[in-house]
Amino acid sequence: MSASTLGQSVPQVNALSKVLGRAQYAGDIKLPGMLHGKVLRSPHPHARIVRIDVSAARALAGVKVVLTGEDAPNTPWGVHHKERYILAKGLVRFAGEEVAAVAAISEDIARDALDLIEVEYEVLPAQLNPQDGLLGHGPEVHQGRTLAHDIQFHRGDVDQAFANAHLVFEADYSTHAQYPGYLEPMATVAAVDPTGRLEVWTSTQSAFLARGRLASALEMPHSRIRLHQTTTGGGFGGKMIEDANNLIAGLLAVHAQRPVRLVNNRLEDFQACCSSVPEQIKLKIGMDREGHIVAKDVRIVADCGAYAGLAPEVMHVSAMRSDNMHRIQHVRCHASLVYTHTPPHGAFRGFGGTQMQFALNSHIDTMAEMLGLDPVDIHKRNAIRVGDVSVHGWQIGSTGLMECIDQATQALHWVDKRKAPPKSGSKRRGVGVAAAMHVSGNRTIGNWDGSTVGIKVNEDGRVLIHSSECDAGQGAMTMLSQVVAHELDIPLAHVHVVPPDTDFSPYCIGSLASRVTIVAGNAAIVASRHAKEALCAAAAHVLKVSAADIQLADGCAMTPSMPDKRLTYGELVRAHIWRHGGEGIHVQGTWDANTVMPDDQLYGNIAPAYSFAAQVVEVEVDTDTGRVQVVDSFVSDDCGKALNPLAVHGQSNGASAQAIGWALYEHLQLEDGRIANGEFSDYTMPTADALPFLQSGIVESNDPNGPFGAKGASETAILPGAPAIANAIYHAVGVRIRDLPITPEKVLTALKEKQGAAHA
Repeated sequence: MSASTLGQSVPQVNALSKVLGRAQYAGDIKLPGMLHGKVLRSPHPHARIVRIDVSAARALAGVKVVLTGEDAPNTPWGVHHKERYILAKGLVRFAGEEVAAVAAISEDIARDALDLIEVEYEVLPAQLNPQDGLLGHGPEVHQGRTLAHDIQFHRGDVDQAFANAHLVFEADYSTHAQYPGYLEPMATVAAVDPTGRLEVWTSTQSAFLARGRLASALEMPHSRIRLHQTTTGGGFGGKMIEDANNLIAGLLAVHAQRPVRLVNNRLEDFQACCSSVPEQIKLKIGMDREGHIVAKDVRIVADCGAYAGLAPEVMHVSAMRSDNMHRIQHVRCHASLVYTHTPPHGAFRGFGGTQMQFALNSHIDTMAEMLGLDPVDIHKRNAIRVGDVSVHGWQIGSTGLMECIDQATQALHWVDKRKAPPKSGSKRRGVGVAAAMHVSGNRTIGNWDGSTVGIKVNEDGRVLIHSSECDAGQGAMTMLSQVVAHELDIPLAHVHVVPPDTDFSPYCIGSLASRVTIVAGNAAIVASRHAKEALCAAAAHVLKVSAADIQLADGCAMTPSMPDKRLTYGELVRAHIWRHGGEGIHVQGTWDANTVMPDDQLYGNIAPAYSFAAQVVEVEVDTDTGRVQVVDSFVSDDCGKALNPLAVHGQSNGASAQAIGWALYEHLQLEDGRIANGEFSDYTMPTADALPFLQSGIVESNDPNGPFGAKGASETAILPGAPAIANAIYHAVGVRIRDLPITPEKVLTALKEKQGAAHA
């Protein structure tokens, strides 16, 4: 029998091609006659386009196409809000919005052509503050619409629960925008094939959603577009369906009737990619004497930027998701997403959970001190349990939350470090804890949260997997290979996953909401079992026995009545083809989660499984400089069943690094609505010397709906990092920072205020 790799640490199946430089990214593709695209972007956050003169650019030798909004379709594009054009028409709403596009025989010529385009703008007043927009102060971003989204819900009797609470605490929190920071900037090659179809190679997290957006924005039938997902060098939510890169490349290719390559440089990528949604959160919580949460009231004002994209869905998560990790009955929330004349915000790893978890975990830590309790005990007392139905209707089939808390606190010696006497001198250490939950799947896009996987058994007995669930570096191809190899009892090396291609791959939603392992993993099991049925039928035909008598093992079929007669899968496929009415063995399987879309009261069981995580960090705070350094970290991830522990640890530690960056270093800064630090030289991401030796642990809660018990392990681990750091800083020096990022200046200011209060 072949050795199954399920539960074993194995390298990603596409790792070797990447480290050897053989993987083909979109920017690597070269086609005969290919042109190079460049985009002219608005320098103003809000302006009317009075005049565009492209005559000089079109006259430049080597320039083949120059396009403006007049050359683009009149159909606006967007996720749910169709409000943005491929190239601006008459008005720009953020600094960086696409105004014109050029295709030329070289990048240098295309860049020179941009300099020759004359644009006359009438600069208009800009709305840069969501609070001002909410109050109706200043200009509107979209006529008659201040809000991109508004959520209100009320469960139970919140006011009475607050009245009965032993302790009520209210505070304001502020979170900021974070750029995804993937290695590969957005890139597309688009071409019109000999039949007039548009063929697109692009870096994306969702091949079919990207094709659908191209079809809508370019006013083309879906079937006239073929989209390939190339090797994708990271996404973290930023390569969903919110950027215009492949739309502009496709438009240029259609007009040029030649292939066009459009690759963002890093500044262009900062301007084009949606960063995470900044939120201002007012949180009020009531607890009883033992630390049970009895009431919760939330007010969120979020900054959408100029166009909605996925920001409404992100704010929806901030408003609701954290409620479901606790046994709570009385909650109330009002969340408003306000348009501003700033670059759009949208999907980012954690998808709105990071913002609310920062506030919630900071709040719990504060109230624990007020009650004289260990925050660990409050987390455990409130933790939702298996079999519970949450306040919003989520059905909890598995949870390892308390085990995650125990694992993380034991790993960093929580009890001993909390009791240790404070150190003297300028450098003080402290520890902090936080906990979080996330979804594995999400039935909110539409009434389908499934996946389809195709399996083709070749004449040599090896297997091809067809799926359009995208691997953006998180290991989707490896997971699918492991599941199919296990089910068919063949070596992992005998399985190959074909990259997503909308002409040949079955329809899938893509890599979002930590859904691929649970939905595509289950679909792969269904497809594998259909393949086994076909192999058994073929063997039964050859051996003249009942299919029920056939056994499959080690890539072969056999029957107990003829123990010496073994037929390899390759022999079975060939026999299945070379017969009267024969055909190859090519099957597919579909799995759709048994979940419930939210009703008009936002109540419903949206995911087949829910993931949990906890993190403990130790920080050192220099009271002379305000510098905070994370010196130790342990994040524990409840992923159901770790199909590949190596991959889970990689995801957990990568998530921790991003959380540390968001908490301490990264801040997408705007000056008068313009990005001021749109290069890695200015945008401070944590480097190796800023990170501790990252540690992670796995809790296997074995979800009943997951493939072999597995659920998502790509996002949950990013959620507790920032509040754990904030809590550790408080433990170290006694100051509470509720406004991210936690910079040295903020720490010094808080220390001075604390010192002043002590002397008052």
